[in-house]
Amino acid sequence: MVFSSITFLFYFLPIFLAIYFITPSIQAKNVVTLLFSLVFYAWGEPRFVLILMLSIVFNFCVALLIDAREGSSRRFALAVGVAGNLTLLGIFKYANFITGNLTTLLSPLGAPSVQTSIALPLGISFFTFHCLSYVIDVYRRRFRANRNPVDIALYISLFPQLVAGPIVRYKTVARQLDARRFTLGRASVGARIFIVGLAQKVLVADVVAPLVQVAFDQAHGRSMAEAWVGLIAYTVQIYFDFAGYSNMAIGLGIVLGFTFPRNFRMPYTSLSITEFWRRWHMSLSSWLRDYLYIPLGGNRGSNAQTYRNLVMVFLLCGLWHGANWTFILWGAWHGAFLVIERLGLKSVLERRAKPVAWAYALLAVMGGWVLFRSADLSGAIGYYASLFGRNGVAEISFDMHDALNDRAIMTLVIGCVLAVAPRWPAQWTVPFVVRASADFALTFALLIFSMITVAAGAYSPFLYFRF
Repeated sequence: MVFSSITFLFYFLPIFLAIYFITPSIQAKNVVTLLFSLVFYAWGEPRFVLILMLSIVFNFCVALLIDAREGSSRRFALAVGVAGNLTLLGIFKYANFITGNLTTLLSPLGAPSVQTSIALPLGISFFTFHCLSYVIDVYRRRFRANRNPVDIALYISLFPQLVAGPIVRYKTVARQLDARRFTLGRASVGARIFIVGLAQKVLVADVVAPLVQVAFDQAHGRSMAEAWVGLIAYTVQIYFDFAGYSNMAIGLGIVLGFTFPRNFRMPYTSLSITEFWRRWHMSLSSWLRDYLYIPLGGNRGSNAQTYRNLVMVFLLCGLWHGANWTFILWGAWHGAFLVIERLGLKSVLERRAKPVAWAYALLAVMGGWVLFRSADLSGAIGYYASLFGRNGVAEISFDMHDALNDRAIMTLVIGCVLAVAPRWPAQWTVPFVVRASADFALTFALLIFSMITVAAGAYSPFLYFRF
């Protein structure tokens, strides 16, 4: 089920909220939310609920086992928990990739072809990271294992952040599972954030999506102009699509009494790739730092070891996003830039004017998006060639001409401006009443236009659903 769908907005969400708020106790609210979360997850592929439930039961038991053990048996229990989670993720996400590459590698030697076709459960990358952080933090004695299975099931399957984040640590919501505040003010703030996220998705990301599809998937022999239009459109699309989902999840969480971590902070205003990863998908980058980079040694060793750790983390970051060589190279791309910046590029940029540093960071990010969006390596290489004019400079195909309608052009321009413009200049002193009135009017307008667009539009899943 998609947040920006008629089913969710007009049926699932109103029914859930009505039952949720008339339910008297926190424990009962947790049961209601858990049941609706399972329905939400099962809406598209009911069979995958069994995978989710298996993960919940496994991690609940492993955490209890870790909590009850000491010494080597405690470490063994942790190893079982980590291995079990990674095995589940590996089977469903990477089996097809591994068998496909083995077949390609061994077929010249006469080996029989082995192909698997295992469907990817929705959001498995996200709920697996939730489970890993829970059992690892229990092992680190950050908290005791929760002995209430409903609480753990709710933490892992809570529907606002279940399929595309943000990645929430158990410690963040541990107290809120048993005690939450419900006020009109919090509900109002949460609703506003949800509406902003909905508008980001349906009024920006979905409108520029046809430009991306034509440039990357339909244009044969695309010109330089088409390639740059498609890349700029994808840069806008992926930000507003993913930030939109994150804002909708955070807003719903606030309405329900939960506080989820912020996931984006104007990433396209970064002046380096290092800064970009402090602003983009912040819950993932902090997870990788705490559970992978620091355990590998972080920056505590030599410079060479630090560079190795950075590259390893981002290779795995790319692989986490998808079982494809393009994702692995995308991770290597960002890891390489982080190493280059540590080697001295960042200090050089700091001595330059901010527009120079900003242009470098944005172009580096956009260059990585080519790998991220391309279906395969040959497609990525062809797209890079088009960006430099291999197939001509200004020719526009019929498909791109149709996609470049007035609405798409206007939305693309607005999206570019919103992605880099400050929210509200600090030096502006506007009376609170004026600001509040303007904010209410804008939020209401976004809601109306978004609802009209949803009612008239087609099914459009979020981009990160496939990760």
